[in-house]
Amino acid sequence: MRRNVEVKARLRALAQARAQAQAQAQAQAQVLVQADTFFRVPRGRLKLRRSPDGRGELIFYERPDALGPKLSCFSITPTDDADGLEAVLGQALGVLGVVRKERLLYLVGQTRVHLDSVEGLGDFLELEVVLTEEQTAEDGERVARRLMKELGVEEQDLISGAYLDLLLAKGESGS
Repeated sequence: MRRNVEVKARLRALAQARAQAQAQAQAQAQVLVQADTFFRVPRGRLKLRRSPDGRGELIFYERPDALGPKLSCFSITPTDDADGLEAVLGQALGVLGVVRKERLLYLVGQTRVHLDSVEGLGDFLELEVVLTEEQTAEDGERVARRLMKELGVEEQDLISGAYLDLLLAKGESGS
């Protein structure tokens, strides 16, 4: 499985975060519109990420629900039939909910910096420090903590789970 170290935090000021991320990025932000359908599974999380062009990615991941930098192990497989795959997985496993977002993706060194506007929740920052085979989780955590400081992420802004968890806590499934 591939690995990264992740951080999620609420954003207080999207415009300021954009400016800070762009100042450190290697290129302009990529705008991604995504709908993630989460399925019931016995361990980890399984989601189908759909893009407006009809394609998708099936993503399985395991990570602790903890504040601050945490190791995530994941597998991704692309699909050209997102509708069909969603229907079959929904029938077989059941759907937990759907998260819809617009994501600004910045690349800063080995880190994917996401500025997400999540329907029903607001604005968030997510860091994904993509680890090489040689790097440890601690190496990734050091990179994440440095970027958190540079981007002005404070401890009280950190969140522990997935966006779906926040939607479900509000009594919404996003469906």
